[in-house]
Amino acid sequence: MKIYKKIIVTFLIFTAFACENELEFDPVDNLDGESALSTEENIASVLVGVYEEAGQDDSYGGQLQILVDLLGTTDEVSWNGTFVQPRQAFTKNFLVDNVWVRDVWGNAYEGINQTNLILERLDIITSSAAERDRIEGETRFLRALLYFDLVRNFGLPYEFGEVNDQPGVPLRTTGIIDYLVPLDAARNTVQEVYDLILSDAARAYDILPDSNGFYADKFAAQALLARVYFQQGDYANARDAADDVLTNSGHALADEFRQAFNNDTDGIEDIFAFQVTSQTGFNDLVVHYASEADGGRGDDISIDDEYLDRFDDPNDVRASFTYINPVNDSRLTLKYTSQFANIPTFRIAEMHLIRLESNFREGTAIGLDPLTEINALRARSEAAPLAGPLTEELIFNERQLELAFEGFLIHDIKRVKGNVNALPYNDPTLVFPIPQSEMDTNNLMQQNPGYGG
Repeated sequence: MKIYKKIIVTFLIFTAFACENELEFDPVDNLDGESALSTEENIASVLVGVYEEAGQDDSYGGQLQILVDLLGTTDEVSWNGTFVQPRQAFTKNFLVDNVWVRDVWGNAYEGINQTNLILERLDIITSSAAERDRIEGETRFLRALLYFDLVRNFGLPYEFGEVNDQPGVPLRTTGIIDYLVPLDAARNTVQEVYDLILSDAARAYDILPDSNGFYADKFAAQALLARVYFQQGDYANARDAADDVLTNSGHALADEFRQAFNNDTDGIEDIFAFQVTSQTGFNDLVVHYASEADGGRGDDISIDDEYLDRFDDPNDVRASFTYINPVNDSRLTLKYTSQFANIPTFRIAEMHLIRLESNFREGTAIGLDPLTEINALRARSEAAPLAGPLTEELIFNERQLELAFEGFLIHDIKRVKGNVNALPYNDPTLVFPIPQSEMDTNNLMQQNPGYGG
């Protein structure tokens, strides 16, 4: 971690979220840290600040998803932009001073520190047990989400059934506030980090309400559990978690594929989304995927013919969910064309894909049999049904047709032990470097192989 110098807790005020209910908290600026955390109202404000921190452009506001997909691409897209940070991901040639990677790391640990501060002060919340559970549950959901993307981007892949003692990331579960302290910390193992993630997410599921506005609810926590189990290769638990979300959350596929994207308010398919408005929030996915007319840079990430060749039916609307930028004739995705649209983080289509693949691998038919489920998902996009039999390759391809450009690619490749060009899934080149700023300030930090240090 960084050296935290006189950390002052401040809270960004969300007054204009494009949602049914606006957030209205009074500013708590210029207070010392302990005072700012001394009341229930202020703790609730800190929690709002964690959502804002996680939704920054250098986290779930876009840059994290872009790095993940560019690192995993072989021939799906091209990076044409001038920014060197995403180009290093595209060429599989990260440098230790990559600013985007540095900020993914730093922003995650800033958010984690805030979650720790909240969890250490839950006894201040006395208005009701339900309110205390809500705050604890949302906090644990956010901490689990942040640690999950830290460990799977900065550590070598989790191997199901193995010891998994490879270096992960440092676990920080104590909040730091209002004093100067060096935070030297060694890396915990990948297994230890996953253990905390699963513990936090399971606790969040147990205590969060069934619905919670646009904040995380119990089914957001269950969707996170489904994704974590799926990444681990624990398909039985992934299947059951995804089935719970599909059966009980009240969420469903939008009627049309296009309705899952560019929404100002959460739709029926959104299990959890980071909120963006013209006053607050970030959507760097639009910046780097969209045309100039839609608020983007016009040509940073263009879609190559090889991606479209993955489609087996020309009538599949996902294949035509693109447009040509008239400025430079680049082919761009239509998933990101609204500057102030919310960013879907968990949507119901992913849960269908998790359940069907997990059923396939386990030889079960919980909810739906895998062929029926994959064809139900394809029907939403007017793609012809598959006749079967299903294969791992067909299912993997379907994930890429549905979830392309949403920040899944490199992690899917690692989960199925595939290759990126000639690089095997566990090649250290496909792991982010520990930022040089961290190496310079943390005497116990160990660099990833291939990056020196």
